[in-house]
Amino acid sequence: MKAPVERSRSLLAIKLLHTAIWVFFVGCILLIPVAAEFRRFRLGSTLSGLVFVECAVLAINKGRCPLTDLADRFTEDRPANFDIYLPIWLAGCNKEVFGAIFALGELFLLWRWYFSGR
Repeated sequence: MKAPVERSRSLLAIKLLHTAIWVFFVGCILLIPVAAEFRRFRLGSTLSGLVFVECAVLAINKGRCPLTDLADRFTEDRPANFDIYLPIWLAGCNKEVFGAIFALGELFLLWRWYFSGR
C-alpha cells in the first residue's frame, strides 16, 4: 500500500488530469453551436466526433470516467467531486447539464447545416 503522501499526490495528479480533460470536452461542447453559427460545419463535426468518442468511453465504462475508477484506489472519501476539481453541485449533475447542452448544440448544428444549402 502506498504511503498517505504518495496517495495524496496520486489523487492530486488524477484530479488535475481529469479536470483538464473535462475542460477540453466542455470547450468542445460549447464551441459546437458557435461553429454552427459561423457555418464552420467541418469544425462542428470534428468537435462532435470528439465528444461522441468521449461518450463511447463512458458507455463502455458503464457511465463512469476511467479516471474516476483510478481515483477510487487512492481515497475512501467519495463526494461527487472527489476525483475532479468542480463544485460538488456541478460534479453531481455534470452529465445531465452538459449532455443537454451537447444535444441542443447538435440539433443547432444539424439545423444550420440543413438550411445552409450545402
